[in-house]
Amino acid sequence: MGPIIYIFIALNFLFPPFFPGRLQAFSPTGCEGDCVKCHSLSKPEVKTILQNMKIPHTDILQIQMSPVKGIWEVSIDDKGKKGLFYVDFSKRHFLLGPIIEVKSGLNKTMEQMSKLRKVDFAKIPLNTPLVLGNRLAPQKVAVFTDPDCTYCGALHKEMEKVVKERKDIAFYIILFPLRSHKDAYWKSKSIVCNQSLKMLEDAFARKEIPRTDCDTKEIDANIKLAESFGITGTPTMVFMDGRVHTGTLPASQLITLIQGNR
Repeated sequence: MGPIIYIFIALNFLFPPFFPGRLQAFSPTGCEGDCVKCHSLSKPEVKTILQNMKIPHTDILQIQMSPVKGIWEVSIDDKGKKGLFYVDFSKRHFLLGPIIEVKSGLNKTMEQMSKLRKVDFAKIPLNTPLVLGNRLAPQKVAVFTDPDCTYCGALHKEMEKVVKERKDIAFYIILFPLRSHKDAYWKSKSIVCNQSLKMLEDAFARKEIPRTDCDTKEIDANIKLAESFGITGTPTMVFMDGRVHTGTLPASQLITLIQGNR
């Protein structure tokens, strides 16, 4: 291969030839800056993709542009369980999240999921004795938590930072022992019987807590409530506007999410 050929290849790499429509979707002004003018994804096409992925019986709720150009976001409902996935413009790639925004560190996939999974906040009883913060605080967050859940303990520490900084925020703790944690049920019941936030914090710190029995149906009611909302994991937060977020977050991001209620 002579030197002329190398020069030709290099020039093509640096200054590729123009093919109408080929690169427009990835340039700032391609398709006049609006990708949907050049690209589309229909429900029948999504149905075909789902059938190829062996997920045939699913309702398609919404198709919209994802936070990343060149990728569609598809929201679905599979027998009451809501979720989402991504499809690229070529319609040849099925992608699962999460999409993380580099600058803010926010999980954009989880953010969208919280909009899909909205629940009726008014159905959550806020008479729990376990409250972190001032009960008179106008901003309330219900937190479904498990005393044997490591991530719940991590979130609890972030919640403590939030209430120190913000007196207008209070966390109402709903004990929701997961079946996979064999001691979580009796620990949850003991904590409720003693109405002790400290016992919960001791459990998070892996300290032994006393086993106490009393006539309470609160834990069973919490389990039924969580299941009725489709909540299956902990920690899960429910905000006043019905948004749901599962998992832990740094205090700063938590405050940002709570402020979304306004």
